[in-house]
Amino acid sequence: MSLFKRGKTWWVSFTTPSGERVRCSAATEDKTQAQEFHDKLKAESWRVVKLGDKPKRTWDEAAYKWLMETEHKASHKQDMKQVAWIQQFFRGRLLSELTREVIAEVGEVKRTETSPSTANRYLATIRAILRRAALQWEWIEKAPFIRLYKEPKRRIRWIEPEQVKVLLDELPEHLVDLVKFSLCTGLRKRNVTNLEWSQVNLQRNVAWIHADQAKGRKNIHVSLNATAIEILRKQIGKHPVRIFTYRGRPISQVNTRAWRRALKRAGIEDFRWHDLRHTWASWLTQKGVPLNVIQEMGAWESTEMVKRYAHLAPEQFRKHAMVVDELLNDTILTQPEN
Repeated sequence: MSLFKRGKTWWVSFTTPSGERVRCSAATEDKTQAQEFHDKLKAESWRVVKLGDKPKRTWDEAAYKWLMETEHKASHKQDMKQVAWIQQFFRGRLLSELTREVIAEVGEVKRTETSPSTANRYLATIRAILRRAALQWEWIEKAPFIRLYKEPKRRIRWIEPEQVKVLLDELPEHLVDLVKFSLCTGLRKRNVTNLEWSQVNLQRNVAWIHADQAKGRKNIHVSLNATAIEILRKQIGKHPVRIFTYRGRPISQVNTRAWRRALKRAGIEDFRWHDLRHTWASWLTQKGVPLNVIQEMGAWESTEMVKRYAHLAPEQFRKHAMVVDELLNDTILTQPEN
């Protein structure tokens, strides 16, 4: 059987002249496109065996292999979505045909549909696949240069404690606990809503996020302050597994109508749930907590991500600047008079 289906997707299967069995996804729900992909692969395998040509790999092969090798990534579902969109342009094309001009045209299509930032995410996926094809698999001599669009600097939105108080007064109780816990820990939304009793120790005042739940795929240690402990104790007995619930069921969505309406009543504009994490980091920075400590507590992999908060710590930096001031004064004061 040269073509068969798995779910809605067509797969190809054939035996090369050398006896090698080839079975892979055609990455399409269209039978005609799948047949064309099959015929192209089969003809290519014949040329390799009979004529000694070097295999000419297609985008489909590279994309599929890359997805299989990177399925451990936290963004795997998003990667699959991006590859599915790219398929409409690259399906069945040889990797050697994907020049910088061809790729730039695809990037421009996505940019007109969405934004430069989103287009860059798709271009980065193309770049990652082609780089692996060149550097690891040696399917192509060199990956083409891919120019990304200029992006505005990442926004840092945070609010003052007084604004938080107003917001909490407008929120329903189950969201109040979630917001306060987020501000106490700096955890990402999903790590808070999915938190289980097996991940906390109220005697030791700690919690932990497992590597497979973390964005960076590394275990996260969370030190719980008194407010966080109080919030957790309030949840005892509400659910046997999950901590944060609403009417007996685990909470999965927080960007609800109640959240948006509370923000509006509180007079807080342009504020996302993720900005609670920015608020946590901003407060710590302003209180003099070193950036490297904040990076460790917030489980940021890159120091560049934490440097976004550096401008909020002028007093902290002024204290260090005074070291030079003291040295200069000591030197001047100790100079002998003429």
